Parts: sequence; C-alpha cells; structure tokens
Amino acid sequence: MSIENFLLQRYPGSGRQQKVREEIASACNAFVKSGLSDAEFIKELCSGSEQKYWSCISEALLAARLCNVGLNPAPSHGGGPDFLLIEKRRKIWIEVICPEPKGVPLDWLNPELGKVIDFPHEQILLRWTSAIKEKAEKQIGNLEGANIGYIEKGIVASEDAYIIAVNGRQMRNSTFPTLIGISKSPFAVEAVFAVGPYQISVNRNTMEQTGTGHQHRPLISKRKGALVPAYTFLDKRFQSISAIWAVDVDGTSANENSEPMHVVHNPNANNPIPIGLLPAHDEYVATSIGTEEFKLNRVEGRLKSQ
Repeated sequence: MSIENFLLQRYPGSGRQQKVREEIASACNAFVKSGLSDAEFIKELCSGSEQKYWSCISEALLAARLCNVGLNPAPSHGGGPDFLLIEKRRKIWIEVICPEPKGVPLDWLNPELGKVIDFPHEQILLRWTSAIKEKAEKQIGNLEGANIGYIEKGIVASEDAYIIAVNGRQMRNSTFPTLIGISKSPFAVEAVFAVGPYQISVNRNTMEQTGTGHQHRPLISKRKGALVPAYTFLDKRFQSISAIWAVDVDGTSANENSEPMHVVHNPNANNPIPIGLLPAHDEYVATSIGTEEFKLNRVEGRLKSQ
C-alpha cells in the first residue's frame, strides 16, 4: 500500500482532514527520498499498528522540522540513532521516541463531551521517565549491565552530543497538547530535574504562610508501589545525554494547531548543545549555584517569534 492510500483511509475526506493528510504525506515522502528512513519505513507506517504509525510519523515530522530551520539531518544507518547533525564539525545524534499511553486513563485520552475528568499528571510523567530511560540506555547501555549502548559499540563517540527527542502526542487527549505537567513546567523538566507541584508552606500554629516553591520530587510511585527516579540530569551516570527535545507533533499544524516544542538542557552534560540550535519555543537551562544547587531558567527558543 502506498503512503497516500494508507493516509486516505486514516484521514478520509476533504477540508481539515485533507490538510493533515497532505502534511503527513509530504513529510513521509521527503523522509524516504532523503534516505533518512530505513527499508521497513513504509511497511511499518502502513502496518495498522498504532505504535509503529506514531513512531514513523514522529521521525518524519521531526526531520521536516529540522529541515525547516536549515538543519539537514543525515541518516545514521548501521544500527545507530535516528538522525545525525553536523554542527561546526561536531556530531550531534538525535534519538526519537513517541511513548505509548500505557497506564494513562482512557477517560483522559478519549474524553466525553461535558464530563469532568482528572489530569493524570503522574501517569503521564511515568511515561516520560520510562521513554527517557529507554533511550538513555540505548546510549549508555543497560544500567544493570545486561546490554551495551551506542558508546560502547563505537557508534557514538565520547565527544559526540546525544539528544533524546520525545513526541508526547499519544499521551494527550484530543482537546489540547499536553507537554506541561502539574508543576507548570514541561513533563521533560519534571522527569530530569525532580521538579514537583507548586506548594505553599503554612505554620501549623499561626496558619500563616511561611514559604512557597516547587516540591522536590526525586521519585514517583507506580501503581504497584515501585519508586521510579525522576532526576536523570542530576545523576552523573547520564552525563552523555546532552538534552531532551520535547515536542507534540502530529501533522495538525497544517490546520494552524499548536505544535509546542521545548528543549531541556543537561547541566552535567559532557557534550552540551548550543541554546537556539533546535527548533523550539522555550529552552530550559540550569546554572550552578555554589556546589550543591542549580537554578533553572527558561529562555526563549528560536521559534518564539513565530
């Protein structure tokens, strides 16, 4: 089956559906023509598997967004990360993932009109931490030592930068993008800097407010009671991870829908990337305060003016 015929089945009709169909088809065809795709791309895109579909279009759409800002990704091939950028003679690798919404309530993913629903921020955050851990271990190997990663395989050199691109599209509902967590910062920030909900401290005796700020939340509890780390960038085992590129892309930008993008930089990265390199609306940069603290700053990205 051709890309166009498959997309016609998935997005039938004219008007807004046609625009989305054409946007995705254009990105996928360019992806194949450029040599960025692997030999199974079209087969997997059209396989009927929801996860394979989102994996394929995440790669194709992000490749298109990179090209739109003058960054021309090259194929890595040889079992390496998805994309390779060359910036001032330095290699920057990008690994893409679009996490499945496992554990995210169906009433959030498919809300009923007029029905009040909860924001399942912890369940969504667990999917972000899992996705980041999976792609981090692709780079550094399994933390238990069972598998080796790109570095040990000699695919990614010790001086290369490595970016994890996470498309959060499958974890939002049909109403609006969900890249922002309960802290009012991106889920990507919460997953790597242990940032929790905003809180107000109150004196129990006087009932007066004594302070405000975000909770320090280094661990998240899973349903079965297991604790999941949410401090990747504070853990020196992950110094080879340069940044997280958090996006929500699905082709509906053809209908002028929001397509938020954020970059979260690793302050402990061996090989950081420049601010403003990737297409993003905001970037989150942590700077050291003394020897034990970081101050997290939000700066405008190269897409902010758009």
